[in-house]
Amino acid sequence: MKQEKIVGFQLKNASLCAALLALSACGGSDSINPVKLNTLDGKPAMVVAHRGASGYIPEETVEAYAKAIEMGADAIEPDVISTKDGVLIARHDPNLAYSTDVASHPEFAARKRTVNVDGEVQEGWFASDFTLAEIKTLGGTSTDAERPQQFNGKYKIATIQEIVDMIKKSGRTITIYPETKNPTFHRQLGLPLEDKLLALLSAAGWNDASAPVFIQSFEPGSLKYIRSKGSKLKLVQLIDADDVDLKTGTLTFAAPYDRPYDWALAGDKRLFSAMVTPAGLAEIKSYADGIGPWKRYIVSVKGTVGTDGKVADVNGDGKVNEADAVTLPATTLVSDAHKAGLFVHPYTFRNEKRRLASDYKGDPKAEYKHFYALGVDGLFSDFADTALQARSDYFKEIGYNN
Repeated sequence: MKQEKIVGFQLKNASLCAALLALSACGGSDSINPVKLNTLDGKPAMVVAHRGASGYIPEETVEAYAKAIEMGADAIEPDVISTKDGVLIARHDPNLAYSTDVASHPEFAARKRTVNVDGEVQEGWFASDFTLAEIKTLGGTSTDAERPQQFNGKYKIATIQEIVDMIKKSGRTITIYPETKNPTFHRQLGLPLEDKLLALLSAAGWNDASAPVFIQSFEPGSLKYIRSKGSKLKLVQLIDADDVDLKTGTLTFAAPYDRPYDWALAGDKRLFSAMVTPAGLAEIKSYADGIGPWKRYIVSVKGTVGTDGKVADVNGDGKVNEADAVTLPATTLVSDAHKAGLFVHPYTFRNEKRRLASDYKGDPKAEYKHFYALGVDGLFSDFADTALQARSDYFKEIGYNN
């Protein structure tokens, strides 16, 4: 649930005029030559709070979503899985060991087992073995050691219904952006996700194309099933990869991040990368409205290879990661998708310096501005407040009046 080098990364009006097709004019009066954004619909990019305010509070908890709403996020994203009694909850992994304190609950020790999830053998505690009442006794935990740990175990896992209720009570329009998580896995358990999710959204009054809803999935079959039910809700095909080879900047593919699991079961040997070709985008357009690619499909990064043949620890912190790399020229994916009539919502943007290419000089807002300038229609962030501030700063820098 992992371009070109910007010299100095100065987003000034003059440089943007020279570099970005996104802008129709610069330097004149907005009333005469209004700045236009290069998004599909010309509107500002949406900021999606990825798993809630997950940069600050344990992900997909009630408090994480409440905090994201308080921050002003345009949308909040829950991953959708099922409990044993068929209740939809927000959790990135069916395996509760990854993001809850289940291991510290002796009453559940006997439920630890080994399960094959999308071809990956995992040991842990699985949501499908717990009722909602039991799930509610668990607390969420941070999944990143660099993030605050003092809230671990204190906040409860949110249900999808609770998230809908929070949105309804917020007093403003907030989009819900659920992901059907491991849909084939759940279907094999007899706990399919799609119909229950559609029923829940419909009960909230969200059942047409204008509803503040985007449903996403890595599995095309899940989206196609939703469309086959007559749903007009906006659907988004997620596009994954395993990692980036920092020696070359090319994406790598290894199971279970090499292809959709329903493709793997069907014997389809194509990789996720097939989805970003013109033919792949045209295929997606036949059942979805947009794509959610890993951001490295748009801007990849490349490190410096030393005389020993290894990627160099350029910043000397004893670790080799994206902070030791520079950005490569942007691909044409955004414009290609737009030509196919698809919007583009890349994931996931984070503030930690180890995740930021050296071009950005440790400033996460520089990365956001880079992608806003490329015309993405939205993006997923663990730090929605930073993404929103970067968007506001970017608009000021280019003279865009929102």
